[in-house]
Amino acid sequence: MPTTIAQGFATLCTNLEISELQAQTVSTRQQNVRDAVAADFSVLSSFLTGSYKRNTMIAPLKDADVDLFVVLDSSYFSTHTQVSLLEAVRTSLRKQYPNTPRFSKSGQAVTISFSDFQMDVVPAFNRQGSGFLIPNANTNQWISTDPTKHESIWTEQNKWHQGGLVPFIKTTKCWNREHSFLMRSFHLETVVLETMRNVTMSDWPSAVRYFFDKARTTAWSAINDPAGYSGDLTGYLTLTDKVEVQKRATAAYERAVQAEGYIRDGSIENAYNRYRIIFGDYFPAYG
Repeated sequence: MPTTIAQGFATLCTNLEISELQAQTVSTRQQNVRDAVAADFSVLSSFLTGSYKRNTMIAPLKDADVDLFVVLDSSYFSTHTQVSLLEAVRTSLRKQYPNTPRFSKSGQAVTISFSDFQMDVVPAFNRQGSGFLIPNANTNQWISTDPTKHESIWTEQNKWHQGGLVPFIKTTKCWNREHSFLMRSFHLETVVLETMRNVTMSDWPSAVRYFFDKARTTAWSAINDPAGYSGDLTGYLTLTDKVEVQKRATAAYERAVQAEGYIRDGSIENAYNRYRIIFGDYFPAYG
């Protein structure tokens, strides 16, 4: 049983990992979904994106969305609106998954609900210059994005942090899940990326305290897509949401400070209890 701070955070990181069996299940199902779309469309390429591909997804898998990008031949762009393209993809997927395909809440994908996770199938077109265009059925617009650039940025920063950024992102997502789930995944990841840029994370307690100290402002302040494709990522947050995010970040900061105080006093069990308030049961009990 864990009794040191290092053991506690190591167990936290382990508890947040998707299991190897679950990863194999995702791999098999995403290939079946690719095949289902390719049966009715001319597909130029398809690939996994989002937090699953960036390795920042956290357990349990049942609460996660796996994103699959399907890049279609440009001929479909002139024959479809945003809504009709998603409808055509949904019709195709219903041949193999008759009960579940539906438009995602964002209006940018067709969601397939499996018993143990969801998969968002995002139809896309190559964008002139670089990146991709994806549909938004809610606004009847084409959105410019490039998840491959996001992956490159995250990978580069994770290397700078000697592999420490990805597990740190996962712990902040754990905090977000345990405290009302107010922040969207990509927004929170970007906040962590920018807050910790060029910051040396020498140990877990100081890194946690530093992040939540800054997050009292950065978690709700305007922040742009680091790949340069979209505007302010906080646009979905209401004023009330922003106040609540600030409150939760402040509470986490205060508990992190308390935990460091307990560590200095040699009261490791009390430090564990403070971290369990921040991260919930993902952080182990002491001893």
